[in-house]
Amino acid sequence: MARKIFIAGNWKMNKTAAEAKALCEELKASCAQFGDKVEIAVCPTFTSLTTAVEVLKGSNIKVGAQNIHWADNGAFTGEISGAMLQEIGVEYVIIGHSERRQYFGETDETVNKRIMAALKYNLKPIVCIGETLEERENGTTNAVLDKQIKGAFAGVSADDMLKITVAYEPVWAIGTGKTATPEMAQETHEFIRKTLTDLYGAEVAEKITVQYGGSMKDSNSKELTAQKDIDGGLIGGAALKADSFTALIANTL
Repeated sequence: MARKIFIAGNWKMNKTAAEAKALCEELKASCAQFGDKVEIAVCPTFTSLTTAVEVLKGSNIKVGAQNIHWADNGAFTGEISGAMLQEIGVEYVIIGHSERRQYFGETDETVNKRIMAALKYNLKPIVCIGETLEERENGTTNAVLDKQIKGAFAGVSADDMLKITVAYEPVWAIGTGKTATPEMAQETHEFIRKTLTDLYGAEVAEKITVQYGGSMKDSNSKELTAQKDIDGGLIGGAALKADSFTALIANTL
């Protein structure tokens, strides 16, 4: 069975609750046309999650958070637990985004702990991996990804892997306007699926959704998702306006 395209919008630190409500209302109307042909999620800031869940209830758009802490509670100022996210009706959670790794000290070990916390509370992780420009240019992309995959999913069962989305985001293509060519992206996605096959077997690996997350927009989403191993996108800038996000999705179908 073919994997369903999954498009998730990462709003990053954008949109107040009022702005999030307006955008969710627009998206609810504009994305209704897709029915269940594609999986759609939006990931607003923590302060807008409850609003997004309320507005999108009953629609074909799911809601995700942008981060999760590995502890259930405690002295972790500024953090949010899985129980808190579960309580308000969040379904997905982004883990290990390159900006979290770059600015906030995320490591493969903490990514792994956050994945375990998400699974404990029946949240579906969108786990980000990707290489820097320097790593791409010096030919260590595959080694970097292999290490990130094995570190992130250490101790994760095959059954739990089926609840996880992998998002490949070349760090050099995030927010820069640069995009890997469809062929380059497919080559890397193929390596990711091979690594997952080595870890979990072909049957499981073939079912895992692997998104592309490097400046995907409506003008290139069709070409990228046409590739054999690219199953959608984790979208940044193009997810902040209803028309561009809707057009991007439409072009994948």
